[in-house]
Amino acid sequence: MLSVRAERPTDVLPKSGRRLDSGKAKRTAERKENRMSLWRRPSGVYETHIMVDGVRYRKSTGSSNKRLAQAIDRKHEEELLAARFQVEQHNFKPSMRFAELATRFLAEGPKAWHKERLKITLPFFGNHEIGQFNKPLIRQFRNYRHSQKKLTETTVNRDIESLRHILFWAVDQGILPSNPLSRLKLEKPRRKKRPVMSVADEAQIIKASALHLQWIIICALDTGMRRGEILSQLWQDIDFARRIISVTHSKTAEGEHREIPLTKRLFELLSKERAKEGLIFTFKGNPITRIKTAWKGSLKRSAVQHYRFKDLRSTFNSRLIEAGIIKDVRKELMGHSRNEDTNDLYSHIELPTLREAIRKLEEWHSRELQKNREEEDGPNPPETTDRSAGAGGAA
Repeated sequence: MLSVRAERPTDVLPKSGRRLDSGKAKRTAERKENRMSLWRRPSGVYETHIMVDGVRYRKSTGSSNKRLAQAIDRKHEEELLAARFQVEQHNFKPSMRFAELATRFLAEGPKAWHKERLKITLPFFGNHEIGQFNKPLIRQFRNYRHSQKKLTETTVNRDIESLRHILFWAVDQGILPSNPLSRLKLEKPRRKKRPVMSVADEAQIIKASALHLQWIIICALDTGMRRGEILSQLWQDIDFARRIISVTHSKTAEGEHREIPLTKRLFELLSKERAKEGLIFTFKGNPITRIKTAWKGSLKRSAVQHYRFKDLRSTFNSRLIEAGIIKDVRKELMGHSRNEDTNDLYSHIELPTLREAIRKLEEWHSRELQKNREEEDGPNPPETTDRSAGAGGAA
């Protein structure tokens, strides 16, 4: 008996692109088109009609281009909704030239440091739109600075930091939505050997300096204060009874209102010209703002190696290290940040510890002076006795 082969049904699966349960599925309702808010005038120009809270707002787009009119329509609707829900809007100006932004920034009275840096950045960036600042432009500026003269990466980084600060100010003023240089990474400077002034060079430079500069040099070597801190110190900031000087004007927040014990030579120097008020360091009664020329003249007359005035501060730190002063005490004296944690907020270096550090510094300085004198005088000749003279006298 032959088996009958059943034919394979051909209608089991639906046509391609159909659901398996297409027979049971309901048809999706036709999507309703949104009501158009754009209307075309007989002249061909589109106008937008927006309904907000039952009020129709009509506005001409001024364009016969449909795509452009749709963009204007969307912006019109966003503005009406923002006003409806009192959402703050900013009138950003990314096309503003940097020269105009710098003028507004200077009108706010920035720090002198930013004014000095603007003398360098303004000629290069003046005609650039602030919204077009990017990494390639900064790279061009860096190459431009290095082509002018030999500079360190740290110097160029300071220029870029000032520029970035001004752009952050533009963000705060609502001129820019964001800072285009906020994520810019600065070049890492190479570490260089910093000269430490010897006691012998110190004596020669002080001897070759004018009287007003001698005071400033001694103050820098004995306190580690910055140039700006020294030149802004007042007589009211010195407590002669306790022999301490209080730093009231500093470049950093950590450096302000720190107390530094006075060394013996600095205390005696200030006691001679003690006054009730006013600036401590003056020239013929006038404030001192720059010492660059006087410092160069002292170096030339003393015939020592080249030092920057900034090196006096690093010399103070190096001498404290030689005297065995721990790192936290050195940072407290110099006004450096100690990377404070929760515990540091409730603790600080006590004044007696600072006095002990300055005492050790004076002892180290005295030993170095004594060693320097012995080297200049040479070894003492050994004592001898004239035996022949003694014998002749006995005879």
